[in-house]
Amino acid sequence: MSSSKSKILVTGGAGYIGSHAVLALKRSGYEVIVLDNLVYGHRDLVENVLQVELIVGDISDRQLLDQIFATHNIAAVMHFAAYAYVGESMTYPDKYYRNNVAGSLTLLEAMLAASVSKIVFSSTCATYGVSETIPIPETHPQQPINPYGASKLTVERMLKDFGAAFGLKSVTFRYFNAAGADPTGLLGEDHTPETHIIPLVLHTALGKRKSFSIFGTDYPTPDGSCIRDFIHVSDLATAHVLGLDYLLNGGETDAFNLGNGNGFSVREIIEAARQVTRREIPVEEHPRRPGDPPILVGSGEKASKVLGWHPQYPDVTQIIAHAWQWHQQRHGALSSVV
Repeated sequence: MSSSKSKILVTGGAGYIGSHAVLALKRSGYEVIVLDNLVYGHRDLVENVLQVELIVGDISDRQLLDQIFATHNIAAVMHFAAYAYVGESMTYPDKYYRNNVAGSLTLLEAMLAASVSKIVFSSTCATYGVSETIPIPETHPQQPINPYGASKLTVERMLKDFGAAFGLKSVTFRYFNAAGADPTGLLGEDHTPETHIIPLVLHTALGKRKSFSIFGTDYPTPDGSCIRDFIHVSDLATAHVLGLDYLLNGGETDAFNLGNGNGFSVREIIEAARQVTRREIPVEEHPRRPGDPPILVGSGEKASKVLGWHPQYPDVTQIIAHAWQWHQQRHGALSSVV
C-alpha cells in the first residue's frame, strides 16, 4: 500500500509522544487524523503546528468511532490514548482500567466492525515490573507492580487474543523514559502535572521550581541515585512509523522494546542539564519512593534487527539540549544566567 494514499488514525495524537508520531507520519507522506479528548493533549499543537484534522472525542465513544471509520478510509490505527501517571493509577485504578482497558476494547471493536485490521500500540516498560536482567529483553517476565502497567499489559493480551480470533495485526512498543523535543523546535513536552525528570530539572533551571528532588541516594548504583534509560521522543516517533510500515507491508504481530541499552543516573541527568543550560540547579535529597527499581534499562536489539530502528539521538546531552530549546520557547527563559 502506498504511504501517500494511507490515512492513519492517531488516538492521543495531541499528547507528547503522539504529536511527535503525527509529525513523523506527515514527514513520511502519510495523511493523519487525530482523535484526542484534550484532557492532557494540546489543541494548538495539532491545529496550528501539525496542521492536521483534529477530532475532539474519546476512544470510549463507539458512535464517534463508527462515524470516523465510516467517513474516512483508515488504513491503520496508532493508539496512544491512555492515562499514564503511575502514582495516580495506584490511587484511582478504576480510572485507569476504564480508560486504558475498556476504552481500548471499544476502539478494537470499532476497528473490527470497519474491517481495519492493523494497529500500532503504545505500551510501556511498566508491564515488566521490577527488572530481573539488565538490559531488559522482550522475553522478560511481565509482572507489573502498578495498575498503569497492568492496564497496558491487559491491552497487550487483548491484542494477542484479537489477533488469534479475528486476524488483527499489531505492533506493540514497550518503551522506557521518553525525553527531549523535536530538534527543529516545533514540538515538545508540556504536561500538567509534570512528573518527568528532564522537564522538572529544566523547570528548575528556568526558575519555575525552587529545587529538583532526588528520591533515593542509597541505591546500589555508582552514585547512589537510580538509573533510567532515556529515549529521544523523535526516535520513538520514528520507531512507530517503522512499525506501521512493517504492518502495512504484511508484517506479523510482534512486540518490541524501545531502549538505548544504556542508562543514566538521576545525578548524571542533573549534571548534564547544568552543562546545557549553564545554570545552577538546586537539589533536595529525599528517601526512596516505594516501587522505584534501582536500574531500568531496555534493549533495542530486536527493533533494530526486525524494523531497522536505530536511535539518532542516543546522547543524553543532546536530548536535554533539544528539550531546553523547547522549554525556553514554551515557558519563557530567565534573563539572567547564573
